[in-house]
Amino acid sequence: MNNLQSLPLFWPEFIVIGTILVAIVVDLILNRSRTHRVSYWVLGGLVLTYIALRFMAPLDKTTLFMDNLAFDPFSQFFKVVILLATVFVIIASLDSSELKGHRLGEYFILLTVMVLGLFLMVSAIDLIMVYLSLEVVSISSFILAGYLKTEHKSNEAALKYVIYGAFSSGIMLFGLSILFGITGSTKFFAIKDALQGAGPDAILAVLLASIFILAGLGYKISAVPFHFWTPDVYEGAPTPITAYLSVAPKAAGFALIIRFFNIVLTTPNAFLEGEWLASLNLPWPQLLAVLSVLTMTLGNLVAIQQKSVKRMLAYSSIAHAGYMLMALPTLSQQGVYAIMLYVVMYLFMNLGAFFIVIYVKGQVGGETFKDFQGLGWRMPVVGVTMSIFMFSLTGVPPTAGFIGKFYLFAAVIKSGPHLYWLAIVGALNSVVSLYYYLRVVKAMYLQGEPSSTLVVPRPLMLVLLVALAVPTVLLGIYWAPVANWVSNSLNLFTQAM
Repeated sequence: MNNLQSLPLFWPEFIVIGTILVAIVVDLILNRSRTHRVSYWVLGGLVLTYIALRFMAPLDKTTLFMDNLAFDPFSQFFKVVILLATVFVIIASLDSSELKGHRLGEYFILLTVMVLGLFLMVSAIDLIMVYLSLEVVSISSFILAGYLKTEHKSNEAALKYVIYGAFSSGIMLFGLSILFGITGSTKFFAIKDALQGAGPDAILAVLLASIFILAGLGYKISAVPFHFWTPDVYEGAPTPITAYLSVAPKAAGFALIIRFFNIVLTTPNAFLEGEWLASLNLPWPQLLAVLSVLTMTLGNLVAIQQKSVKRMLAYSSIAHAGYMLMALPTLSQQGVYAIMLYVVMYLFMNLGAFFIVIYVKGQVGGETFKDFQGLGWRMPVVGVTMSIFMFSLTGVPPTAGFIGKFYLFAAVIKSGPHLYWLAIVGALNSVVSLYYYLRVVKAMYLQGEPSSTLVVPRPLMLVLLVALAVPTVLLGIYWAPVANWVSNSLNLFTQAM
C-alpha cells in the first residue's frame, strides 16, 4: 500500500504517538509530587491502543507505507504481548520503592516511546525500518536503565548498555549494508528474490551479513556471546525496567528474528509449505542451534553462582532465550508456534518473579538470597506466588512453564533425529536450572527464623501478583485459549513483492 492507503491501518501506532504527546503536556503541567499521574494517561492510551488492535484484526495480510511494515496477525500477536507487559510494568512501577522521590513523568513517557519502537520492530520488513525501530527501543532503554541517577549501579548499567548497544548496532548496520550491496534493495522480499538468483560467489558475503545481523538481533534477546551487558544492566536498572527488558524487547527481538531468517533466508513460500530450506544452503540453522546451546548452558551455569536473586534472574533470562532459540533451527511452523506460545507463558512467570523482587527489596532493603530467608512464613502470599513462579520457570508441571517447554521440545524432536542432541542439551539444562530456582524456595521456607507476624502486600501489589500467579497455574492445566490465539496468529505476510 502507498502512504495514504496505509493510514487507516496504522491507528494503533497513531494512538501510541498521541499518548506520548499528551503525556509530555501533562508532565509539564503537573508539579513534581504528582508526576506519577502521567501513568494514568499512559495506561488509558495503551488501553485504547489495545482496543484499536482488536478492532483492526487483519483479515487480509498486506504491507504498509510502500512495503516498509507488515500488517498481519503475526505482528498483531506480538503487539498485544508488548501492551500486556507494559501495563503490568507501569502498575508495578507505581508501587516500587526504588522510584520514590524521582520525577516519573519522563519515565512513563519513555516506556511509551519504547512501545512505539517495539511495535515497529515486530512489523518491520525493510532493513532501514529494522535499524530505526531497534534504535528507538535501544535509546529509550539506555535512559531508563540509568534512571536512578544518584545510584552508582544504575549509572554503570546505563554506560555499559550504551557501549554494548552502540557496538552491536554498528556490527548489525555493517551486515545490513553488505546485504544491501549484494541485492540492491532494503525490502525483505526483494532481497529474498535477489538471493534466489545469486550465484555461489555470493554465499560467503551473505553468510557474513547474516552473522553480523544476528549479532545485533542476538544482543536484543541476550543470546551468547552478545549477552555481556545483560547481568550488569539488569542488576543496576530499576527493577520494573529490568522486568520489562526481560520480556517485551526480547519478544520483539524474536519476532524480528523469525521474520528475517525464516522469511528472507529461506526458499520461496517456505512458510506456507511443510519443509523449509535455507537460501544458498547457508548454515544459519546450525549456527542458531549452536547459539542456543551456548546461551542456555552459560545462562544456567553462571546463574548457579549468583548471590543476588535479581542477578540470578538476569542469567535465567539468558537461559530462557536459549530455550526459545532451540525452536528456530527446526525450520518449521511448529517451531515458530512453540516460540510464540512460550513468549506468552514466559511473560507471566518472569514478570511475576521480578515483581516479587521489587516488593521484597521495598520491605527488607535487599534482593540477595539471604534477604529471602524465612519470607515464606512472614509473607505467605509472597512465598506461595514466588514458589509458583520458580517452579514454572523450571518447567515443573502443572505450570505454564511446563507447557511452554513441552511445545519447544516437541518442535525440536519432531523436526528429526538431526536435532535430538539439541533436545537432550535443553533437557539437561532444565535439570540444572532446578537447582538455583529451588534455592529461592529453600531460602523462603527452610532458612531464617520463623516469625509470628504476617505481612501482606499492599492492595496494588497483591492484585498484581495474583493476576500473574493465577495464569501461571491455570495455563499449565488449560492452555487451549492461548494455543488457539497463537494458532490464529501464525500467519505472516509472505507474498513476494
